[in-house]
Amino acid sequence: MDNIRILKKEYWPPLLAEIPDQPEKLYIIGDLPSPTQYTYLAVVGSRKYSNYGKEACRELISGLAGYPIAIVSGLALGIDSIAHQTALEVGLPTIALPGSGLTKEVLYPPSNRQLAEKIVTSGGCLLSEFDPDFRATLYSFPQRNRLMAGMSTATLIVEASEKSGTLITARLALDYNRDVLVVPGPIFNEGSVGTLRLLKDGARPVQTSADILDVLNITSIPSVQPRNEILSPLEQEICTLLAKEPLEREKIFLLIKSKPNEISAGLSLLEIKNIIEESGGEFRLCH
Repeated sequence: MDNIRILKKEYWPPLLAEIPDQPEKLYIIGDLPSPTQYTYLAVVGSRKYSNYGKEACRELISGLAGYPIAIVSGLALGIDSIAHQTALEVGLPTIALPGSGLTKEVLYPPSNRQLAEKIVTSGGCLLSEFDPDFRATLYSFPQRNRLMAGMSTATLIVEASEKSGTLITARLALDYNRDVLVVPGPIFNEGSVGTLRLLKDGARPVQTSADILDVLNITSIPSVQPRNEILSPLEQEICTLLAKEPLEREKIFLLIKSKPNEISAGLSLLEIKNIIEESGGEFRLCH
């Protein structure tokens, strides 16, 4: 995978030309999805993600299948990895920007080297402004975040704690006059503290993939049909209960043998999927 070359400036993502702190050079492995054919969407979030964050990320990216969108992320553990993996699963090209150089010996994190190879062999690429043998440092991650925000039309924030590095990417995107999209999260989750703050500051809440397409101004028909809705066992159990009668949250907690936070996450995801709705303090199936 060490076929590292310098990407000529005329082939850089055009939006990078708009940021004040452009890189001096870019190294690449693989093929950059054409900026004239694809709209770049950065997807970032917490390394310590919740089940809700994981499922929301997968659901939103899966709904973009077949559209001319390339997923940009940082190859980090957590939501970044989930974003890359989901893009690969549904056939979207993806671009990874690690906080290190691109040789196998230094590529960070080491546990994602196999994922990096899949990204390249699937038609995507790895990008870095750091010299090939550069090892990741504390400062290199926020430095690369500006490239993800700068090259992308919009940035989707899935989860972010109060001091998450994800918020750096969001602020940079705002500084570059890019759209910042946020997945609303449960108010009691640590991973929602940062995202709720972004929403207060005017970021756009995202509930469905259609919300993302609307922001990106993509109205074309997808080249492949979206996959059928797949529900987790917990989500199926919730739907089976609600098929009988509407129920309050506390009643659902009593009837399902799972942790309350897992059930709450399942309820939130089913609402995002427009399968259930809450009305008058009770959850019911949508008709």
